[in-house]
Amino acid sequence: MIELTNLEDNRILVTGGAGFIGSEVVKQLIKKNSFVTVLDNFSSGKKQYLPKNTKKLKIIKGDITDEKIVAKAVKNQDYVIHLAALPFIPDSFYYPANFFNVNTIGSVNLLWKSIQSNSVKRFVHISTSEVYGSAQHVPMDENHQTTPHSTYAVSKLAGDRAAFTLYKENGFPVVIIRPFNSYGPNYTQPYIIPEIMNQLLNGNKELMLGNIDASRDFTFVSDTADGIIRSLSAKKVVGEIINLGSGNEISIRELAFKIGKIAKIKIKIKYDEGRERPYDVNRLICNNKKAKKLLGWKTRTTMDQGLKKIFQWATKNRISFEAPFKRFYYSQTRTITYKKGVKILKL
Repeated sequence: MIELTNLEDNRILVTGGAGFIGSEVVKQLIKKNSFVTVLDNFSSGKKQYLPKNTKKLKIIKGDITDEKIVAKAVKNQDYVIHLAALPFIPDSFYYPANFFNVNTIGSVNLLWKSIQSNSVKRFVHISTSEVYGSAQHVPMDENHQTTPHSTYAVSKLAGDRAAFTLYKENGFPVVIIRPFNSYGPNYTQPYIIPEIMNQLLNGNKELMLGNIDASRDFTFVSDTADGIIRSLSAKKVVGEIINLGSGNEISIRELAFKIGKIAKIKIKIKYDEGRERPYDVNRLICNNKKAKKLLGWKTRTTMDQGLKKIFQWATKNRISFEAPFKRFYYSQTRTITYKKGVKILKL
């Protein structure tokens, strides 16, 4: 059994804490009676996703590229969980410099200020399975080669490697987590599961999709957050890279029909060339043995259970996606409307 430190009354900074995974991490930490500071610029994260009516939560609006704000945010913190990022791959095709500025330079800024704080006991850096590129062997363990297929993934890998070298150079305790695809409520980007659900909720029985033969490993967001939090206090994880994923894969085609079944809609799929990525990852499937061994982690929510939860949430909530720049490349292909004509994707 893995021994985990009690996080009650510990001060924990969560960057990107108002985002999709971040808000779930914050919720779970508050339940553990931690004092949580959220640093978020709210370019896509939402305040309504954060816990309400608690004295355990402090919110700082700011950017991880701002040295003064970051120095203020890390001051007197015991732990840092770094989730803030530009995360949506298609955006990186058009704004590559922005992605390196935030995902690489911003990460280095946060790491360096955390080192200088003399209070941070551990820094959990959230990377991504996208750094691996398409699977060369399955399941994909932490030693899988890194051949990123997008500017997003390259910018994340650069931040990932900077975290590791700063750990080596400064003896600063860093853990690198590489989550595979997460899904669940409170999503903030038009990822594939929200995309499919939004089309169905708009009354479209014929789904417009791109590479439906690609396969991914999906983990429910509460399980991803649990793994991240476990890495704060588990023994023998400093300096380690740890994958978080279910160990199961599903093709986008299978996924679409599974969601259609949950929505009780008989669907058809129409190929949309405009949704193809120029250098797509064809297959991702996680080897999670290391997470099980070092974190005592396992997934608790099955794919069917998770999809039902997110579909129920999506039908009850108005959804809008925000970005720090205009997504002009979606103006013709990705304008989606919700029931009764309410826009949910703002261009």
